[in-house]
This record gives sequence, C-alpha cells and structure tokens, in this order.
Amino acid sequence: MNTRRTFLKNGVAVTAGLAMSTMSCSGNRKEQKKRSKKPKVISTWNHGIPANEAAWEILSNQGTALDAAEKGVMVVEADPKSTSVGYGGLPDRDGNVTLDACIMDHLGNAGSVSFLQSIKHPISVARKVMEETPHVMLVGDGALEFALSQGFQKEELLTEESKKQWEKWKVESEYMPAINSENHDTIGMICQDQDGNLSGSCTTSGAAYKMYGRVGDSPIIGAGLYVDNDHGAAVATGMGELMLKTLGSFLVVELIRQGASAQEACEAAIQRIVDKLDYKSFQVGYLAMDKAGNTGAYAIHPGFNYAEMIDGNNQLIDSRSFIK
Repeated sequence: MNTRRTFLKNGVAVTAGLAMSTMSCSGNRKEQKKRSKKPKVISTWNHGIPANEAAWEILSNQGTALDAAEKGVMVVEADPKSTSVGYGGLPDRDGNVTLDACIMDHLGNAGSVSFLQSIKHPISVARKVMEETPHVMLVGDGALEFALSQGFQKEELLTEESKKQWEKWKVESEYMPAINSENHDTIGMICQDQDGNLSGSCTTSGAAYKMYGRVGDSPIIGAGLYVDNDHGAAVATGMGELMLKTLGSFLVVELIRQGASAQEACEAAIQRIVDKLDYKSFQVGYLAMDKAGNTGAYAIHPGFNYAEMIDGNNQLIDSRSFIK
C-alpha cells in the first residue's frame, strides 16, 4: 500500500535526484564553455574515410561545420559501390530506390527528406528544406516536387549491380537484414569547425528490400541525428526501428548535457535498447562528439567502426560493443 510515509520518502528521493541532476547540469555547462577550437570530423563506417576527406577540405579552409557535414556525405551518396546510401543503394522489395536524409546546424535549424526518389543527393535537398521552407521535413512526391523546383535533376538511382542483387533476393524474398552488412550502412557525420560550432548530417537508402514506404531513423531529428551546439552531437546507424523506439541520438546528447562523457552517453543509449527491446538479431551503433571535441562510440555487436579526422590525420577506429 502506498502510505503517506512511503509517499514522503519517495518524494524526498525524487527531490534529491532532481537536485543532483541540476548540480550535474550546472557543472557540465561550465565544462562546455571549454569548447574546442580545433576542427574535427567523425563519420560512421568505412565509407567515412573518403567522406571525412571531403569534409576536411572545407574545415581546413576556414569553412563552416554545416558546409562540411553536407559535402562530406555527398561523396558517399554519389558512390555506386556504396549500396546502402544514395546512387547504387539497394532498392525496396518492389525495386524502388528510396532515400532518406537529414541535416542540422549549430543554431538548432534542421531539414529532412524521406521516401525521396530519383534525386542523387538527398542531403542537399534536406538542407534546402531547412533554409528555404518553414518546415523541417518533406516526404515522397512532395519532397521530389520541391527538389525539382530547387533545380535538382531526376536521375536513375538503381545501378545494374544493385538490380542484380535485388533480382537474386526475389528468388526467396526473405527479409532478414544482415548485421554489419558489407561493413557499412547509413553514413552519419559530425563536424566541428574553427569556431567550435557543431553540425551533423545523416543519409541512407534504408534497409535493403524493405516494404514500400518504410522509413527508418535516418531522416528523423532525434533518432538518426541530433545537435545541441552547447553540449554535443550524435548520429546513429544500424536497424532504424530500434533507434526510432528510443530516440537514441537525442538521448545521447541529452545525457552529455546532464554531465555524461560522449562515451558514457553512447553506452547508456545502447543499454536502453538492450533493456527495452529485442536486440540480439540487430546492429545499432552510436557515434557522438561533445563540445570539447571528445568522441564516443558504442554498438550492440562487434564490427561497428568509424572514421575520425583531426590535424589532417584520418583513421578508422573500431568501436566497443555490448556483445563481445
């Protein structure tokens, strides 16, 4: 029975917890004033290496984090060998290549497109949504119509190689996404420029052979990407349904705001999935950077890696994981 004594006891505990949280946040705000002034870029998976190079070219020439975050992932969107992003992406079960992307700047502005077809660079359309409309997200035919009005050209995105893989899949038509398929997936990128400002981007062709109309976490602000310039930024990769159910990128940044390190925050977000969802058959990876330029990465399964570039040095790093 919930007696008055129990109620008062619980109330004291909650109040104490709130006080500790407030103290933690206050202390963290002081720490976040020590912002990094050294440009840095991090991005998910092997294809983060060439993406970082493109982003670094902008950052090293006094460019903005936003420009770097856009131009960096465009390299992967245009690569037909990257079958999980942009041109050459594997189609849905009906043979349609549908793209999702979002972008977010240091001021908290955001743009997103989802279920976009026939446009090679959805990240650039997402930026146009952010800068040229009063909206955050456009989808489907509306996103395509907007892209065409902004001067983007329609292109065939299904390459012969991806078409062959789709036709092979149709023989059994079994939807079973492989963990760490081809050692890459969605590309998420976080950039910090010489002014210490953070911006991020996320772009994907989604899960191969998904149902027509399916949308994952990548275009959703707070799931696939979140930026809070006072504290940090995070991106996600892997099976989008799990990030959608936990708003993982927002959770990572919120934990950083409350005083966790970037690494601790990524681990806590994975633990939330482990505690709440059926996780063993799926991969999820989080990548984060705090305001001071410290990074964190964590995944459910081994195999997730990310590219980090600072001082002109670009390296691929293996993330730690919950399952060893």
